[in-house]
Order: sequence, then C-alpha cells, then structure tokens
Amino acid sequence: MFALRSPPVTFGNPVRQSATDSLAEPAAARPATRPASRNRFLGGEPARRGILLGPALLLVYWSVLSVTGFLDPRVLPAPWTAVSAAIDLIRDGRLQTNLAVSASRAVAGLVLGSSIAVLLALISGLTVLGGYVIDGLVQMKRGIPILALIPFMVLWLGIGEEMKIIVIAIAVFFPMYIQTHTALRAIDIRYVELAETLRLSRWKFLMRIVLPGSLPGILTGLRFGTTAAWLALVVVEQLNATSGIGYMVTLARDYAQTDVMLVGLVVYAILGFGSDTLLRMLERHVLRWRRSLGR
Repeated sequence: MFALRSPPVTFGNPVRQSATDSLAEPAAARPATRPASRNRFLGGEPARRGILLGPALLLVYWSVLSVTGFLDPRVLPAPWTAVSAAIDLIRDGRLQTNLAVSASRAVAGLVLGSSIAVLLALISGLTVLGGYVIDGLVQMKRGIPILALIPFMVLWLGIGEEMKIIVIAIAVFFPMYIQTHTALRAIDIRYVELAETLRLSRWKFLMRIVLPGSLPGILTGLRFGTTAAWLALVVVEQLNATSGIGYMVTLARDYAQTDVMLVGLVVYAILGFGSDTLLRMLERHVLRWRRSLGR
C-alpha cells in the first residue's frame, strides 16, 4: 500500500528486550540516571547559554589587535569604527532600507526553495517512480556549482528580482531536499507495517507517520537552507543590484569605504547567526519529546 522504502528491521530487538527486563529489577538495583540536559560531557543547558562565547572572544581579539596597532585600519577597521559607521548609516536610513530589501529576497527564496524541496522529497521518498526519476536528477544537479548557473539565470530571467529569488531558492533546495529525503528513508519500517495493518488512508499516513517521523530532518534541512539563502544572497546582490546590503557593500567598495564594507559583512554574519539560533530554539521546542545528547 505504501511505497516508503527502508532497510529491514529485526523485531527481536535486544535493546527493547533489555529495557523490558530492567523494569522488573528493584529500584535500588538500577543506577540513577541524569537528565540529558545535565549531561556532564556535553554540558546540556549551560553549553547552549555559552553559544555567544566564540563571537565574544573574536570581538576581544579583534579589539586587542586594533588597539595595539598590529591590525592596519586600512586593511580592517577597528570594531568601534564599524559601530560608528553603522550609526551613521542608520541615521541616514540606508542600513534599514537595504536590510529590509535583502531580508525580503532571502525569505522569498527560502520559502520557495523549501516548499519545492519538501514536496519533491515526499514524492521521491514515498513512490518508487519518483525515487528513480527525481532523486537521480537531484543528485546529478548537486555536482553543478550554483555560481555556474548564474549566467544561464541571467540569460533566461534577466537581472531583475525574479532571477535573484530563484537563485536563492535553488541554493536552499538542495540541503532541504537531502535532509528531508534522508529522514524519510530513516522512518522505522514497523510504523509503515502498522499503518498498513490499520488500513490508514494516504492522508492519515502522511500526517501521523511521515511528517512526525521526518520532522527532525526537515528542521535540520531548514537550518542548512537558511544559511544557504544568506550565502546566495551575497552573490546575487553583487549582480547589478540597486538595493540591498550587497549593493551597499559594492557601492562602498567603489569608493574605498572599508568601514561601510565591514558593516555589511557584520550584518550578513549577524543575520546568519541570528537566524540559525532562532531555528535551533524552534527545533528544541518542537522536538522537546526527543531525548538526545546535549538536550
């Protein structure tokens, strides 16, 4: 009935059997276990709170090199120079205007690429014909760099907003598709057999087994896809753009304004880091039922 393909699973699971046997042991005989969030090796919750330690150390190192003169300000301006330039850009309204344009492009490409990736991954993972046709084409296309497609995109779509959004969507598509497709293949075959036994409809099979089972892969793909969207945005905004953070950086390069260029790079870094942090928080909230190391 259902064409989801997974490796065979042995029903005599020794792990399950040992877990059943442990229920019969006295409570005093069982060793006390710590919650996963307090794992002494990975740190759990304290490790998540220390996610800003790396950026903070980088900022301190950058400031020390700037103060001591080891870092030439003509090569890389000091942090306070970038902050001053950012304040001037905000007062002029240039930073927030270009940031809004860049964010709209990235979000549009992310939504388009993610939607198509999940749809094709479902078709490829749940049907035999889709697996043969779609998955082969996707794997073949993965070997072609996204930069090699830009000349064709310009030729076919011009240099307008459509081309920029589609290039971002293509960059988002592949990590999203791979992670979703892999998660679908990892669904336990026993759940599929249970769905066949209960004679679930296709819709109930998708909503109760496929989507919950593949949700960890979808969220992981969304994290990788979001990063790919910001990286593709940097590229497309160098192509005859008239607005956006990339346009602001390109214009500053023509006038040798290294402080403005640095502000643009810092904005890109904050966008990537902030969006990944938000998605990790969403992942922990949605998948709070799943117990794993570091959670």
